[in-house]
Amino acid sequence: MGAKTWMLVIAQANARDALAAKPALDHKATHELAERLFPEDKLEYVGTGDLSFTSPPKNEIFIGCFDGVSVIAAKEFGMDYPSRLPERFLTVVGNGTVTLHAMHSVVDWFAYANWVNGRLMRSLSLSPDDGILEDIGPHLPFEEPYWSGEYPAVEGEEDAYPFPFHPLDLSETALKALFGYQLEGEIDETLLDPTSIPLLRFRRRPSPWWKFW
Repeated sequence: MGAKTWMLVIAQANARDALAAKPALDHKATHELAERLFPEDKLEYVGTGDLSFTSPPKNEIFIGCFDGVSVIAAKEFGMDYPSRLPERFLTVVGNGTVTLHAMHSVVDWFAYANWVNGRLMRSLSLSPDDGILEDIGPHLPFEEPYWSGEYPAVEGEEDAYPFPFHPLDLSETALKALFGYQLEGEIDETLLDPTSIPLLRFRRRPSPWWKFW
């Protein structure tokens, strides 16, 4: 099935540092945040997951609230144009950082975006079939070696690939730089084990428009 993500990470300061501390899951805050972010859905708690799987089907969400950081995985975040993230996902955090990370290895697509205090700072979305769909704001430091050609997708054939790097390689580097873990490739044992960060799993259904009086 390959690597897939569609998740949003909300942090008061640094998400990587907060997750590295392996904070305890706040069950009450997690339930409350889920209801605030998805008010039009009827949510049913159905179990647990962890940070190693953040690509739930469209009828589920995975979510966890911790000290200083929250992780939400939902189909809405698999966006070709991350800058169009609905406003409600930004206003809920107030002052802080919101980061979207999405990838799908079947089509070699990667997208991410970063907001600070509600202001979009960076958004990138690209795949070899569709090209660069969105490229807003200056590169973050972890991107620079890729754009400068230090990690070519195809060795020795400059015109054999539409970018100077493979989107999924940049995607894994983004996971490491922003959140301190990885999903594929040669595993760095010094990084966070994503299975150590629990998430709650909810089934979602549209709330009925009628009610009994």
